[in-house]
Amino acid sequence: MLGSLHIENLAVIKNMDVDFSAGFSVLTGETGAGKSVMLESLRLLLGAKVEKELLRKGEKMALVSASFHSLSEKTKSVLASLDIQADEEGSLLLQRSFGEDGKSTSRINGRPVSLGVLKEAAANLLHIHGQDDTAFLRKEESALAILDASAHNEKELLAYRALFDALEELRRQMEKLSIDEGEKLRRIETLRYQIEEIKEVKLKKGDEEALFEEKLRLKNIEKITKQTSFAYRALRGGEKGNVCSVLEKVESAMRSLGEVLPRADELADKIEDQLSELVDMAEEIVGMADLDGENPTDALDRVESRLADISRLLRKYGPTEEAVLSFLARAEEELTTLEQLDFKKEELEKEYRVLYGKAKEAAAALHQTRKTATEALEKEVSLLLGELDLPKAKFSISLQIREEKDHFLTQDGFDSVSFLAALNEGEAMLPINHTASGGEMARIVLALKCVIARHDGLPTVIFDEVDSGVSGKTSRKIGFCLKKASAGIQMICITHSAQIASLADCHFLMYKKTQNGRTESFITPLTQEGRIEELSRILGGIHVTEAQRRAASDMLSLKI
Repeated sequence: MLGSLHIENLAVIKNMDVDFSAGFSVLTGETGAGKSVMLESLRLLLGAKVEKELLRKGEKMALVSASFHSLSEKTKSVLASLDIQADEEGSLLLQRSFGEDGKSTSRINGRPVSLGVLKEAAANLLHIHGQDDTAFLRKEESALAILDASAHNEKELLAYRALFDALEELRRQMEKLSIDEGEKLRRIETLRYQIEEIKEVKLKKGDEEALFEEKLRLKNIEKITKQTSFAYRALRGGEKGNVCSVLEKVESAMRSLGEVLPRADELADKIEDQLSELVDMAEEIVGMADLDGENPTDALDRVESRLADISRLLRKYGPTEEAVLSFLARAEEELTTLEQLDFKKEELEKEYRVLYGKAKEAAAALHQTRKTATEALEKEVSLLLGELDLPKAKFSISLQIREEKDHFLTQDGFDSVSFLAALNEGEAMLPINHTASGGEMARIVLALKCVIARHDGLPTVIFDEVDSGVSGKTSRKIGFCLKKASAGIQMICITHSAQIASLADCHFLMYKKTQNGRTESFITPLTQEGRIEELSRILGGIHVTEAQRRAASDMLSLKI
């Protein structure tokens, strides 16, 4: 449950601390006292968008910090799945701060976390029921969520959704394979032509660069032949003497001195190594002009023709050889896929049919859990509506299996759920948004929220002006309902109703005053005398009389 709340620099709140207890607590105060700001601080922990205007004028940073303790095992398990652990005392500290730029920072137990993690953690610790929450009943997914909470079917829902997700992935794969037969044949023909065109050139990485070098060589073949011939003759081929023949004589001379000068043999070995390198060099030089018997003009034509082929491929399939080769690999892969398309589609369709059957069975199991929970939920809500001054009200749940066609299965199964009500005797059961007034709708929502709170195991539920639009008698009954519901969870209610506030276990007053030239909001728990005065103010308006004080005292003395 919510143990304490700390707020800094949020609108009219400069610095506020409040400790909450178990049971039923209420907050009252005049309009503008800061109740909505305190509620907004909790919404920030629930992931609400930061409004820069909330930052108190003249301040650099706003902070909201809330501690929760006495966590249930279910809550601990959910938090553990988010990699969140309570501290040694079993408490959890949620914090969110933001500055002038509107950017916020989130922390749990002092550790930075993403806003998404903070939001998911807070959603398992706290729920706020606002004045505009009646809209959620108009959505089918909301009715399903309420029914599922009552059915405790998390296991069945998770099992079904795993199958549904796998089914959706198969459907996406099948859509990718869906292609018009004529378009498929045209694509196959195009791919085959492209693959053949690239393969015919026998392109390899580095071919273009090597061909440009060869072209340059062939264009200068006369000069190359002349100079390489000279170089070869100078090194080895000259009849009247060359470098190699001279070195052979030098080596021989050194060998002859080996017996009298040991150093001479070492020099002879080095000369022999140099001689060997010169021989290799001479052979390489003479090879520079070698055309393997091909006519230089024919060789140049051959190189230029291949360069033209490569240039054409680069223009059509990529700016580089690597890009062309990558295109070839992709084209071959796509061609293989298209040629095997019918077989692949058949395999996927088989797999889809099998998985669809399993998902349908899982949806049926899910439907059964909802069907079982429907009667109990109808009784619970109808009973609460009677306690909320709607004694003739009947509440019903329409649980239908959708017609089996496209989108028959959704992530929630194949059920269609709607809430029906007949609020007066003799009336037909109709969808609640067609039959309920604003005040009646608010009480239906309250009844459902109380049921959800019991089934969900949420430790803390906050109601914001749940008495809006109802009479004093009905407000009293709403108070009794909240009081009763708080036996299992922590209930906090922001109210302007003395009938509700008088039933609280703990009563907080929010007020504002001027301090250091600025208006600030404060909160304080009320004593018995303080509660009488506050309830009298609510009952009496501008002037409080002794009769109103006695009425307030009587209200406090009356319990469930």
